[in-house]
Amino acid sequence: MGNVINFPISLDSDICRELIVDCARYSEGLLTEKEVKKKHRFDDATWERLGQDDALVEAIEAEKLRRVRSGLAKRELAQKHVVKAPDVLNTIMLDPAASPKHRIDSAKVLDQFAANGSEAVPAADRFIITINLGSDVLHFDKPIAIGPDPDPPNEVGTTMLPIIAAKKKDDGDGEPI
Repeated sequence: MGNVINFPISLDSDICRELIVDCARYSEGLLTEKEVKKKHRFDDATWERLGQDDALVEAIEAEKLRRVRSGLAKRELAQKHVVKAPDVLNTIMLDPAASPKHRIDSAKVLDQFAANGSEAVPAADRFIITINLGSDVLHFDKPIAIGPDPDPPNEVGTTMLPIIAAKKKDDGDGEPI
């Protein structure tokens, strides 16, 4: 027996909102009819009656449009399909008849998919300053994000400040003024 649905249904409830999203995902091929019916405990008769509710159909069409415009539909479809990539790459990698370059490329991409440590974390925006003082080089590599400094200044940077301040001006002939 399906859930008790009073027709026309109220589109304001959270349950109805979830149904609208699931129906939009069903129309995009992300869910099957069986999955939607099971999740919401609909029998065949209730499912048919839902399809005849014009307000619900309009709400589903509006949700589909919202999902396309926001890019959510594209991202979810891509996620659904990209999970098949490791099997395809493995087939190429293990195929002795495949080009050695293709086999190596497949192994590299599989290795990237398998990465789960710090190498899998995307690089954050940083600013990098390098000051060359002849034999001494000051190098500052800091995150742009506001927050506590994860890398306190090194000792070279702090000991070089008095030396820099003590330097006298040069008029271009190499001799201090």
